Amino acid sequence: MTNDLNPQAREMADESMVRTLAAQAEAIWPQERPLFDRYKLPAGAKVLDAGCGTAEITMRLAELLPAASLLGVDIVDGHLRLARARSANLGERVRFENRSIFELGLPDSTFDLVVCRHVLQAIPHADRVLAELVRVTRSGGWLHLIAEDYMMIHFETRGLDPDDFWAAGPREFGKAMGTDLRIGRNVFRILRSLGLRAITVDYITVDTIRVPRATFASIWEAWRDGFADAVSENTALTRDEFLRHFNSMIATIRDDNGYAVWHVPVVAVHVP
Repeated sequence: MTNDLNPQAREMADESMVRTLAAQAEAIWPQERPLFDRYKLPAGAKVLDAGCGTAEITMRLAELLPAASLLGVDIVDGHLRLARARSANLGERVRFENRSIFELGLPDSTFDLVVCRHVLQAIPHADRVLAELVRVTRSGGWLHLIAEDYMMIHFETRGLDPDDFWAAGPREFGKAMGTDLRIGRNVFRILRSLGLRAITVDYITVDTIRVPRATFASIWEAWRDGFADAVSENTALTRDEFLRHFNSMIATIRDDNGYAVWHVPVVAVHVP
């Protein structure tokens, strides 16, 4: 995969991404897990985790589906090494391979469930990726997406106004990267253009009531540490401005009287 298809290669490989993936899984999985019951997967389901990272969700799916076989694919070798180490006790039932989600090199109609979480906002040409994921999903199978939208984040004002940051930052950074940081609201139309109709859209509510404040804050701290340079290099925000905004938001999350919310779209489609 070339860097024009992976414009955030540096950020994806940074140690902060390991923290990001762990904290996001801890925050999101309790609300996300019941959604998988809808799919009524066969006991021996074949599952693809596309953009598996460090296997945070691959491992949770392996526990949820104890007779399933799972394949996790990613292009960051460091993440794949960690994923393999974490899943070693599961044997051949769970495997990890370096494959591009733009061109998986896997047969058509292979998987009962294809999962792609926290990936589409970080890559260009999301339509191409979605077409590829649909291709490898069998008839009657399911595609399950977490498609982030960075304008679905809301914080109370605390000196700095977070709306100033989220209104301008994602648009400018996404344009510089060639990615859509509002992909969450746009996935529905892309799936419809692929001829798919049985689409559901749900929202995970990551807020200071439903998610432990320390977990919520850990996501923002990892984002801060991983993206301060990239955002300041590719937007009008200086590094200091970026850090002041993020530190203010983190203070709100950690304040027992503060409120913040991140709405996380979960889009699923039943492949005919």
